[in-house]
Amino acid sequence: MSENNKTVLKQGNINIEIETRNSSFTPYNGFDKPKFYGRRKGRTIRKAKTTLLEAFLPKIKITADSVFDKEKLFDLPVKEVALEIGFGDGQHLAGQALKNPNTGYIGAEVFQNGVANLLTLITGIKEGSNIPQDIKLIDNRVDNIRVFDDDIRLLFKQIPDNFLDKVYILFPDPWPKKRHAHRRFVNPDNLKEIARIMKKGGILRIATDHKIYKGWALRQVKENGNFEWTAKCGNDWKKEPADWVQTKYQLKAIREGRRPVFLDFAKK
Repeated sequence: MSENNKTVLKQGNINIEIETRNSSFTPYNGFDKPKFYGRRKGRTIRKAKTTLLEAFLPKIKITADSVFDKEKLFDLPVKEVALEIGFGDGQHLAGQALKNPNTGYIGAEVFQNGVANLLTLITGIKEGSNIPQDIKLIDNRVDNIRVFDDDIRLLFKQIPDNFLDKVYILFPDPWPKKRHAHRRFVNPDNLKEIARIMKKGGILRIATDHKIYKGWALRQVKENGNFEWTAKCGNDWKKEPADWVQTKYQLKAIREGRRPVFLDFAKK
């Protein structure tokens, strides 16, 4: 329903105002390289992480030749496959992969400093460490992470229908100004692709600490029509999910007075 040009979403005992429609979004055509808004590299990457990017990343990197078959992609049997889009510094991805050795994880991240940090987390190699000639995972890890170090939109066409059990989009850049709304990752085109590659009953999780993005995401997913919001009351989306892995960014947001929300949507 609409009230004073605002849209209110009602579900269970939830009554929440969501972002009004924005028509400025221009779909990616799937052929030209999409325009990327954001940083690809930050401060200088130091020696140990540079070595990890050069010597270890190729072992777990997804390329145009990667085969999207569960066993072939991970070289070990996995029960489920999850994708994290924009994994930041890799804390959530590394934590989930450690807790769930029977799940294969695909992490997509353009920011090279973040990719390097993930590699540090899963190999244990830090600045000042003795770097062996053959870099391996930490002893308590299985080889269940694969990395795509570029724009996920370039990988969508390579992922087959109904392939993924879970998709995580955690604390994406909110681009809060209205004129930048078209830059937000949760948009009609990307959601269409996510719906295609997810299995029925699979979970799409969007976490954000930004009020505008919360309303925007709810609007976009609702209008996509392929997902059902699982929340029935406030605790269902204001509390951390049972399988959540905390991140430094999340804790920083809480310290600064921004309360994260966790939106889970089931694929119909």
